[in-house]
Amino acid sequence: MIIPPTVTDRAFTQLARIGAGDSGKALRVAVDGGGCSGFQYDISLDDPADGDTVLNGPDGERVVIDEVSLPFLANATIDYSDELIGARFVIDNPNVTSSCGCGTSFSI
Repeated sequence: MIIPPTVTDRAFTQLARIGAGDSGKALRVAVDGGGCSGFQYDISLDDPADGDTVLNGPDGERVVIDEVSLPFLANATIDYSDELIGARFVIDNPNVTSSCGCGTSFSI
């Protein structure tokens, strides 16, 4: 059985702050082929689809992951980072074996 990622309170709080739940949207986290290391994350606001794994927040926020991406995100942590260099959703993925210098692509 695949253990789905964990979503931090900080990530759910940011989803609430941007009104994702109010608009019926969810944060979609997907893994796509591409980038210089083989895979890259695709993070967007989207409608949940049949077959998605849905991770529910305390106030109606949702994070969704399609069934193809789920194995690549097993045991990962989805967080939100707000630092001087920028604010973004970030993924701490223990399955990643290497990443490129740009920091946006990885291999498993």
